[in-house]
Amino acid sequence: MNGPTSGPVPPAPRHAPASAGPAAESGAESTRTPDEVVDCLGQRCPLPVIAAARRLVELPVGGVLRVLADDPAAAIDIPAWCRMRGQELLGTSTVAGSPAYDIRRAH
Repeated sequence: MNGPTSGPVPPAPRHAPASAGPAAESGAESTRTPDEVVDCLGQRCPLPVIAAARRLVELPVGGVLRVLADDPAAAIDIPAWCRMRGQELLGTSTVAGSPAYDIRRAH
């Protein structure tokens, strides 16, 4: 994020169970079913990473969190966060036309 933040606070990420709503998936990892989905569409980094960190600790070890994030920076920030925190990035896919990142809680 560049410079100090000002203005209104962005809305909190929307949380939905993995089965909520139809989701068309494509990509090499599209058959994976996450335990939870956090919708960060329209949010700028680092908000998707913060939302993932907050939600992942609520899942059991081995649980899979799918983060929907259309900010181009998420393609760099989410894998980097996984490496730094020792979590497993299972892969990326496209869900309903938006980028999705699947993270398995390692510890």
